[in-house]
Amino acid sequence: MTDHAIRLLLADDHPVVRAGLRAVLETEPGLTVVAEAATAEDAVARAAQGDIDVVLMDLQFGKGMGGAEATAQITARPGAPRVLIVTTYDSDADTLPAIEAGATGYLLKDVPPEDLAFAVRTAFTGRTTLAPAVADRLMNRLRAPATNLTRRETEVLSLVAEGLSNQTIGQRLHLTEGTVKSHLARIYAKLGTDSRTAAVATATDLGLIRR
Repeated sequence: MTDHAIRLLLADDHPVVRAGLRAVLETEPGLTVVAEAATAEDAVARAAQGDIDVVLMDLQFGKGMGGAEATAQITARPGAPRVLIVTTYDSDADTLPAIEAGATGYLLKDVPPEDLAFAVRTAFTGRTTLAPAVADRLMNRLRAPATNLTRRETEVLSLVAEGLSNQTIGQRLHLTEGTVKSHLARIYAKLGTDSRTAAVATATDLGLIRR
């Protein structure tokens, strides 16, 4: 596959998670962890140095840049390493932006060690590995497009779920209050609901927004 070990960058803001990933991956032949990053910004900078083959990227880093944005910046460069998302989140609000940003694979943190190692090797070759829950959800989106929310609708409803008003949502997303209301009307129609609370509950049950 390669004449050198596959060189890995672990990007996660939790030291215990990074230590766990390192412990698992460094027991695997042909894999070596060469760097760690505790912020998405550091991950982008480190990945640009040219000695990384695969980045294992979390999605949430607290303050600052998120994993999806970091993935987009990393994969935009020529000769970029592959990015494999390893996270606890599997809602459409998380998976779709990450995949659109250029992630080669998407795993959940409860993945068995042997599956993680396989996914790293698969990502290195440019092929995709998806957690079963994520793959199922993507297939369901293709089978039932009528209930799919656009990325903007997902953003709006996620903020509704946080308890924000239409005015505040508009300020956060740089939209007019009327545009927010229009998005909500389309969301209600797609989900067959007639209130903010019902829309949030239904979207959560369907895995469209984070639980």
